[in-house]
Amino acid sequence: MCGIVGYVGLRNATDVVVGGLQRLEYRGYDSAGIAIYDPAAGLQLRRSVGKLSNLMIRLHEAPASGNLGIGHTRWATHGGVTEVNAHPHRDQSGDIVVIQNGIVENYLELKGRLLEQGYSFHSQTDTEVIAYLVGDYYRVCGSLEQAVRRALPELRGGNAIVAFSVREPGQLVVARLGNAGGVVLGLGEGENFVASDLLAILDYTRDVIFLEDRELAVVTGDALQISTLAGAPVERAPATVQWDPVSAAKGDYKHFMQKEIYEQPRALTDVLRGRIDLEAGTVNLEDLSLDDAALHRVSRIYATACGTAWHAALVGKFMIESLARVRVEVDYASEFRYRQPILGDDALLLAISQSGETVDTLAAMEEAREQRVPSVAIVNAIGAQAARLADGGPIYLHAGPEIGVASTKAFTSMLVANFLFALRLAQARKVLTPQQAREQLQALIELPRKAAQVLEQTAQQCEALAEHFYHASNALYLGRQINYPIALEGALKLKEISYIHAEGYPAGEMKHGPVALIDEALPVVCIAPRDPIYAKMLSNVEQVKARHGQVIAIATEGDTQMAAQADHTIFVPETAPLLTPVLTVLPLQLLSYHIAVLRGCDVDQPRNLAKSVTVE
Repeated sequence: MCGIVGYVGLRNATDVVVGGLQRLEYRGYDSAGIAIYDPAAGLQLRRSVGKLSNLMIRLHEAPASGNLGIGHTRWATHGGVTEVNAHPHRDQSGDIVVIQNGIVENYLELKGRLLEQGYSFHSQTDTEVIAYLVGDYYRVCGSLEQAVRRALPELRGGNAIVAFSVREPGQLVVARLGNAGGVVLGLGEGENFVASDLLAILDYTRDVIFLEDRELAVVTGDALQISTLAGAPVERAPATVQWDPVSAAKGDYKHFMQKEIYEQPRALTDVLRGRIDLEAGTVNLEDLSLDDAALHRVSRIYATACGTAWHAALVGKFMIESLARVRVEVDYASEFRYRQPILGDDALLLAISQSGETVDTLAAMEEAREQRVPSVAIVNAIGAQAARLADGGPIYLHAGPEIGVASTKAFTSMLVANFLFALRLAQARKVLTPQQAREQLQALIELPRKAAQVLEQTAQQCEALAEHFYHASNALYLGRQINYPIALEGALKLKEISYIHAEGYPAGEMKHGPVALIDEALPVVCIAPRDPIYAKMLSNVEQVKARHGQVIAIATEGDTQMAAQADHTIFVPETAPLLTPVLTVLPLQLLSYHIAVLRGCDVDQPRNLAKSVTVE
């Protein structure tokens, strides 16, 4: 969720870049920095820790001016919050500067290679690896454009970068790889702009071009040239943005829910920022006030939530019990306090809420406080009441505003937050070796790219399936183990926004009642990734087919056996078994969305529902 801004033209770049960063400060506020170039003054680099106001104080003390510049407001992924880790980063020569939004999944591999070549690093960031890699290629080809073109295909993960070199003054090189970070190019008279968000440049231009995946742009004051990373020219006419706050926020999407579904790769990146150290194999949850000793004392967790967040709690149970070996009980928050729970001295309450204002969840936290049991809140809204009540500290999702009533990006962010908490608990209890933790963390940092892949590759298929099933009156969703809660979530999404009756069940329970519903008119969604219980799920699919049910299977890429059984198969990439819910839920969100649109429903504001339930 880092903010990036670039400018080349006739104005003082410092004013444009800092002004743009002010509009993007919500995207990252643990550090900020700018790099400005002037032929007389040379490269002027200013960085500071903390909010943007600290950088502005720094610039007041040591001004920087020039007609070319880039800036960055950071939300840390790799490396702590220090000035040396703040962007921009330079290559070893000091002549090339780079800013980045995204995660380099294979940065340890690339860093190791560069270390072997004799390079020495100053920061703990993955961005410095990009700068050094670009600089290494620059030594060979002598062109920043070509150096970036050669370096980017070596990066794994979603990334947006902006770079310039003092040896080629007057131009910015901008590139996008994957779908985790957007890039918008703004066109002016004798000047051009770059940003990660429209809001940063709308004061200067309304004519914009959006850079697509695997595209590169060379930006000067007078021209803008776009090509693919392979070098093929790209012709794209600029779009004119009509400034309307709601329309601008919604962008090219028909509904906020659709936008928020497609924001998930970025949201998943943001929940990881600053919290993982892949080299050490550790997790740092910055606001958690419970130390290792306090976490080690916990032998039972009560997870409380409502609605979609309750499904996230069910997934969290599998994650925590598997990784940290701590028993977890999951309660509806609306029922928790009324059953007079007996918590005990070794307990911890885990409260999960997007808004942090859900009255039942807050009441559960109050019950825990009365029994002197600490609570931890997984919450999206900064400063929400749940975050303030959590005496063990909040774990913020940082998913950004979620306008659609039916939760999408907050749900998948909750799953990742649960996973991080499970690893942090395992770390305190010393039940995972650093190598085991690194394997889990590696799978985690690959997740945003894989989520983007699912959304890109299944969108048309889900839309076509919606055409086939939107007249249905009922639907059944089946899953096992950690994907059983995803069956519940998929059914809830369909109910919430399309008003079709749907039920989620553990697939093994189908024969104990729901099997009576199955006929040729019933769509049955079976969540069946290749995991330790895959054979059982395959058997359940065969049972549905024997009764002529219409099977829509969510399966792992390359699973020809499931594809042969199901009527329709949607594939997702392979990942660690505990992380499969993050990927399997994405097609279910898309399917529900398209069905609701075809039925003419109010997708963003379904009848009778509210985003935050603040009454009993």
